[in-house]
Amino acid sequence: MKRQLILEDGTYFVGRGFGADTELKGEVVFNTGMTGYQEILSDPSYCGQIVTLTYPLIGNYGINRDDFESITPAIHGLIVREVEREPSHWKNEESLHTFLQARGIPGLEGIDTRKLTRLIREHGTLRGRICSMDVDREEIVQELSNSGWQHDQVETVSVRDAYHAPGKEERIVLVDFGMKHGILQSLIERHCDVVVVPYDTSAEEILRLRPDGILLSNGPGNPEDVPQAITMIQELLGKVPIFGICLGHQLLALASGATTSKLRFGHRGSNHPVREISTGKIDITAQNHGYTVDKESLVNTRLEMTHEAVNDGTVEGLKHLDYPAFSVQYHPEASPGPEDASYLFDAFLHMIAEEKKSKEIQAI
Repeated sequence: MKRQLILEDGTYFVGRGFGADTELKGEVVFNTGMTGYQEILSDPSYCGQIVTLTYPLIGNYGINRDDFESITPAIHGLIVREVEREPSHWKNEESLHTFLQARGIPGLEGIDTRKLTRLIREHGTLRGRICSMDVDREEIVQELSNSGWQHDQVETVSVRDAYHAPGKEERIVLVDFGMKHGILQSLIERHCDVVVVPYDTSAEEILRLRPDGILLSNGPGNPEDVPQAITMIQELLGKVPIFGICLGHQLLALASGATTSKLRFGHRGSNHPVREISTGKIDITAQNHGYTVDKESLVNTRLEMTHEAVNDGTVEGLKHLDYPAFSVQYHPEASPGPEDASYLFDAFLHMIAEEKKSKEIQAI
């Protein structure tokens, strides 16, 4: 069945449909990962986006129960060069086609994904719509051009009610802005006692949980769309150690007086090199973000840049000079991607231990 992608600039691509026979619009982005499509399509940070995968063959190992980063995918479409409808892998339980079909997500294959990727790289991310062949393209272009960007992604994907993942070690309050399950799993593996709370939980409510540390999760969209989280972080700084990941990194920066801005086409993939400034050490990282902390805005804050992107020099890590708080723009839990940066979870727990020790000394 023929299906097409129409972009707001009037460009269109005709291919074959797979997944659900439905029409959805969203911000068209691309991811350069060669594997990990199941984790990508279930990453809540893609809420409202149509994801183009640059690797040419997708779906060859199917879908399994273990590799989800959320229960309900929030993407609005998947675009690939070729989809494999008969996957082969010992963990395979269903095909990518049937998975998307059951969850109401449209797919498009058979288009020139290289051309689409180069278009996005040149002009930036564009609004687009996956639709049937019998629509009026001019009407769709007009509709896309007049539609604004989505601003409620975090509210859409955040957990509604707090829940507890019991452990015997440090209590971590994990603020869910669109959390990948890999982050929670990384804490559970370290025997943490984790309480996951909604994005709009107040600082007072968080402190009532008596946390040893607070982790600000990843999530979709513009960090400025979550002003209540910025206020919450400001009220928590200096009271409890804080670790921010991706959107959590951007929110920590905003709460500390820095600014953020939208990247032309973002960082999305599993092979982004990041340099630790103090040592020169390079980590290969997994990334998925469309916004960045403005480097020049750090001058008048108490934040110090700790990591930078090798490819474009953007801010990849921060630490607070007065309070026990740090953050990274990339994903130390990977899922998918290399695990070079998983030590950051241990660094967070070490910071918590040092803060406890400091308070004990002060109490003597």
